[in-house]
Amino acid sequence: MPDRPEIVCICGSMRFIEDMRVVSQSLTLAGVIVLMPAEVDTTITEEQKAALGELHLRRIDLADRVVVVNRGEHYGESTLREIAYAEAVGKPVTFVGPAWGSL
Repeated sequence: MPDRPEIVCICGSMRFIEDMRVVSQSLTLAGVIVLMPAEVDTTITEEQKAALGELHLRRIDLADRVVVVNRGEHYGESTLREIAYAEAVGKPVTFVGPAWGSL
């Protein structure tokens, strides 16, 4: 038995935030600690967007693995950067969504 619950960082386009919430709920009910992108309900500056992107990379640092939520083939620049970063630091990356038979 592990000393602590698994920590998973969810990544994906904010256009799929509802899907990310579904995945988060499922993982949380399975006993996983879930880290997700910050939701901001207002217009933000490019500096703020960059800062939020850096914060999300730190979430990846904290995670044991990364789950990418996607509907089809859309991967935005930020999501691709997060996937590349996770792989570069040795985090396992899995994908969920209708294209993978889940979600």
